Amino acid sequence: MTAVPEWMRPPRPEGWYADDLDTLAEAPRHTELIDGALVFMMSPQRVWHARTVTALVNALTNQAPPGVEVDREITIRLDRWNRPEPDLLAAAAPYDPSRTFYTPEETLLVVEVVSPESAHRDRTVKLRKYAEAGIANYWRVEEEDGSPVVHAYELDEPTRSYVPAVIHRHGLRTTTPFEITLDLDGLVPARKA
Repeated sequence: MTAVPEWMRPPRPEGWYADDLDTLAEAPRHTELIDGALVFMMSPQRVWHARTVTALVNALTNQAPPGVEVDREITIRLDRWNRPEPDLLAAAAPYDPSRTFYTPEETLLVVEVVSPESAHRDRTVKLRKYAEAGIANYWRVEEEDGSPVVHAYELDEPTRSYVPAVIHRHGLRTTTPFEITLDLDGLVPARKA
């Protein structure tokens, strides 16, 4: 068996803190912190996932009102022990090129594009954590017959849990968290040879 690298050992008995992620230069790209434990995205992404994320970032960026930033793969510091990295998010925050995370108060929308290795986290763990942190809108994007299907959730403030709002197939039209119109069937077109 290979020894665990020294940098992977938690710096304290209760685990890692959210701020520790900024000092872990050795950690692989896309390292998240869930309940004080490091979570690595080690498996390769499928092309469908990558293109869906890129298309959503481009579409939401083009439709975002002034003062709303759309970013991919930037963490959200939910609390001291949790700093997940959604596929993309929209935040009401000024542009800061040195930013490494957003806060729940700044975050308007979190989007997770489900992959086989992230399905459990995206459908249950992150759904609960984002809601408990008070993020108003969560989209879980699943693949159906090659097209993205958006499962939209809205926060129920008193219970700090998400309620399903709508499932968008073929197209998406909403005013939450800002006006967005998407042709879901045309979002990730297959390229012709």
